Amino acid sequence: MGLNINSHDARLSSTELVPSRYAVQVGDIDVLVISDGVLPLPTEMLGHNVDKAARTAWLNDMFLPADSFDWSLNVVLVQSGTQTILIDAGLGLDPDLNLPRAGQLIQRLEGAGIDLSSVTDVVLTHMHMDHVGGLLVDGVKERLRPDLQIHVAAAEVAFWNSPDFSHVHMPTGFPDALRAAAKRFVQEYRSQLRQFDEEHEVAPGVVVRRTGGHTPGHSVVRLGSKGDRLTFAGDAVFAVGFEHPDWHNGFEHDPEEAARVRIRLLTELAATGEQLVATHLPFPSVGRVAAEGDTFRWVPVFWDY
Repeated sequence: MGLNINSHDARLSSTELVPSRYAVQVGDIDVLVISDGVLPLPTEMLGHNVDKAARTAWLNDMFLPADSFDWSLNVVLVQSGTQTILIDAGLGLDPDLNLPRAGQLIQRLEGAGIDLSSVTDVVLTHMHMDHVGGLLVDGVKERLRPDLQIHVAAAEVAFWNSPDFSHVHMPTGFPDALRAAAKRFVQEYRSQLRQFDEEHEVAPGVVVRRTGGHTPGHSVVRLGSKGDRLTFAGDAVFAVGFEHPDWHNGFEHDPEEAARVRIRLLTELAATGEQLVATHLPFPSVGRVAAEGDTFRWVPVFWDY
């Protein structure tokens, strides 16, 4: 395999004190989870529809700080057949938001020996800045192949023509940054967008399906090969969402629908026992879901060395 994405390279650069990529095999499909870094955000973002005391109790139980903590940013690279597929593209660079520990994807792809020109397809779970920004970094577009196809739900593209922020609960500056990034992304990559309505097979065993909720075109990606399955859930699931799936995340444009989507997805994953990866679960975010009464339990995999 040309990408070597399952190699276990023990070498770390002077700035990489912890692993930033983790390989998974799903039948004949090779998967590499890559950390784009971390995003420090107020803990209120985890559940702005509940009392602070309830959030604080959960954070205490998780040994997390009460006011602000780091959200992981995870991206997935998939090789299926002759196609190499990047699922989401990380944050990129936005100096106005002062997020220096995020936006690491491009250098970490390079560290893994992966050439941007080898990527045949990009799948976007949605068009929030931390999912498209890596493709907006200076010099990246010129390194991508000219026939690159970017798969995204048509409802997502339509939403960002006139986005509704009336139900979100974001820190100051984020709505403007999100609008600007989505607008610029569509301008720069319009000719390469491959829009789908509800479901689309990108490559053998790689299917993207629109869920809505978080954004109108939010989608999840299901991988399946030789009886193995893995779902990349994008922003449908956050760390608090297993025990409290009804808590509203501050970045959800339709929080009530997002909660319904989350519960349906977690119920399905608990029934199938398949693996789950999500953007903002702690890296490498590979695990399974167990049903626990009316809520759920996150079961991280044992790391495979």
